[in-house]
Amino acid sequence: MRPSATRPPAPLVAAGALAAWTAVATLAGCRGSGDGAADRRAFVDSRDTYDPRSLDPALSTDVPTGRAVSYVFDGLVRFTPDARVVPALATRWDVTPDGRTYTFHLRPGVVFHDGTPLTGTHVVNSFLRTLDPKSTGGRAWPLYPIQGARAYTEGRATRVDGLRLVDDSTVRVTLEEPLAIFPKLLAMPVASVVPLPAKVGPDFGQQPVGTGPWKFVEWRHDDYLKFARNERYWGQQPGADTLIARIIPEPSTAVAEFESGTVDVLTVPEGETRSWEQTDERSARLQSAPALILYHVAINTTRGALADARVRQAVNHAVDTRAILEQLLAGRGRLASSVIAPSLEGADTTRPRYAYDVNRAKQLLAAAGHPNGIDVELWSSQDATVARLAQSIQGYLNAAGIRAKLVQRDASAVREAARNGQADLYVKTWYADYPDADAFLYPLLHSANRGVGGNYSFYANPTVDSLVVLARRTQDDAARAALSRQADSAAFADAPMVYLFHYNELYAVQPWIRGFQVPTIFNGQRWQDVRIDATGTR
Repeated sequence: MRPSATRPPAPLVAAGALAAWTAVATLAGCRGSGDGAADRRAFVDSRDTYDPRSLDPALSTDVPTGRAVSYVFDGLVRFTPDARVVPALATRWDVTPDGRTYTFHLRPGVVFHDGTPLTGTHVVNSFLRTLDPKSTGGRAWPLYPIQGARAYTEGRATRVDGLRLVDDSTVRVTLEEPLAIFPKLLAMPVASVVPLPAKVGPDFGQQPVGTGPWKFVEWRHDDYLKFARNERYWGQQPGADTLIARIIPEPSTAVAEFESGTVDVLTVPEGETRSWEQTDERSARLQSAPALILYHVAINTTRGALADARVRQAVNHAVDTRAILEQLLAGRGRLASSVIAPSLEGADTTRPRYAYDVNRAKQLLAAAGHPNGIDVELWSSQDATVARLAQSIQGYLNAAGIRAKLVQRDASAVREAARNGQADLYVKTWYADYPDADAFLYPLLHSANRGVGGNYSFYANPTVDSLVVLARRTQDDAARAALSRQADSAAFADAPMVYLFHYNELYAVQPWIRGFQVPTIFNGQRWQDVRIDATGTR
């Protein structure tokens, strides 16, 4: 989920809704007295701060929707919490030597929540439904690599040539060109398998039926979603009768509920990180994992002095990224010397980063013909965290002779200016859509994506382009990782951005919850391997 879509504000929970939640919590056996988990029969999650858009996979455009969809539905494959791709509705798949054709063999004995047996027809129709040009407002891009998919979505074709039903248990997919990451795209929520059209009515997004480990029970908007364990699930049975996804807009409210024992998992607010880490009882509850989020400053490589790599290197040396990470994000991250998240194959975690060195920055500026410094505009959104980050960066740049004028606008206006090449420097957070080096390299560094595609640096390097494309087509994982490292290294030397840091998620988990793992990607934790320990206490 790229952050280009602004999250809508979620209304505060009204007293009536809060009373309804209390009733649900009582029925589910949720304890708030802090004396353990002897009678708990439900998992209670508090990570969502706003309502899902829908529970229809075809309309999965935000994190709460994607998370909920992953509970109710399965795809051909799925993500584990640590972002590995494993079989789901497909037990295995074969790939032709040219990397273009995938044959998926379906798992026998799978049934939908209404008892309907799964067949290959469900898979083909689900993909066609997502790609249907009459679909309203979804994000079908994970299926666009399929031959003819984009033409079908755009209304230029009446069928998808690359989608073929071989038999009831076999589906064959042919791509426009080789793409090694294709199975990862099929683990995205939008590629989930749904019932046939006759059973998918206009209210399907409110009353979903899937094959997943949890069956939908109830959705009280802006308050909670309730799911029940699917007793007929083909895979690992969840370790509780019920899963309740609370919707809590205010972080302080979520913290209070966690501390009272009414929720099991909490995203620790950034502003409270140190207080949690420095309190023995609280710190014992913490779990952290790298997220697929890169903080960086895109440097427009086509504008004035910034076209010189030495100037861009100077900009990097001018910023004390370690101090910024500690002061603004309480150390919740890892200093970046790569665009690739450090948890992913292809990341070089040993590469020396651009060290904070004001003298070196000034030397590079002088060598590039700017002994008196340069003037630039530093653009950022008005988001509180990003605005503080921009102000801090401005101070460091000014101290190195890079006189930065701060330009702050609403997020859409800043993004539009950056896409049009009007921003010298653009403070940006990049959320990767899928857990692969390609999700950083291709949009941020490939010349095909300059501007609208995500490459706000307008960076173009034929060597990097060719390495990125070759990595996309290479099936061997070790070879792909090596190619990704080469592409990333070549771009790093060109300094098309200020490499700031990769963000870390920080959760608090109740002591009676066993087996919960912080997911690398938002739909990677489906609560199947989680259990409630009746002996757990606060």
